[in-house]
Amino acid sequence: MSTEGWPPGHEKLVLEETDSTMMEAQRRAPSLGSPTWILAHRQTAGRGRRGRAWTDPAGNFAATLIQRMDEPPAKLALRSFVAALALRDALAELTHLPDAFALKWPNDVLLNGGKLSGILLESPGAGVLAIGIGVNLKASPEPEPGAAFPPVNLRSETGITLTPEQLLDRLAPAFARWDARLRTYGFDPIRTAFLNGVARLGQPLIARTLTEEFRGTFETIDESGSLVLVTPQGRRAIPAADIFFP
Repeated sequence: MSTEGWPPGHEKLVLEETDSTMMEAQRRAPSLGSPTWILAHRQTAGRGRRGRAWTDPAGNFAATLIQRMDEPPAKLALRSFVAALALRDALAELTHLPDAFALKWPNDVLLNGGKLSGILLESPGAGVLAIGIGVNLKASPEPEPGAAFPPVNLRSETGITLTPEQLLDRLAPAFARWDARLRTYGFDPIRTAFLNGVARLGQPLIARTLTEEFRGTFETIDESGSLVLVTPQGRRAIPAADIFFP
């Protein structure tokens, strides 16, 4: 299938329904040839980070990019930043509202301060990376108690209706551009761009891992992609956590 502006060498698979695009990617991993974007109009078992359910009403965006990548895990993990930057760019280009979108460490896109998207990275096999992306285009779930960023959807916030295919056709080339920068120049330009658009930089944060809680000021993102907090006990680099506000 060819689409104007579609990244060369990438395949596109559009499904009316599947359990989840990540599970579909996992099933296709053993026979994978070219990098492939899998888009589903409806997911029956979508999920987010740490196995959380991902609500996916009709009209929302659910897609996974699966590709073979011969890189160490630490570099593969940086694709979460690539995906967030690409998604922000695609949404800004389609809506002509660049100032409405911001980034949330490590890989979410915010709209008017609310959570618009979710991004999940998994390795369904040796040398294979799957990047799942969900976007609330038409509907958003009920907020969880204590959520730092309540969920929002594009149509309610902006009055703009986008189809999943419209978003995918801008997202795929945007991802390819950012990914090429990472491959060519390393993480530094990705890190700089992310810091330029990230929410709450310089403000107090609470970072909760599975076992610990850290309170401090969001100072920066380091060269590994970790969140750096200035805490009463000193600077702490946190590779993965959920973010809240005091």
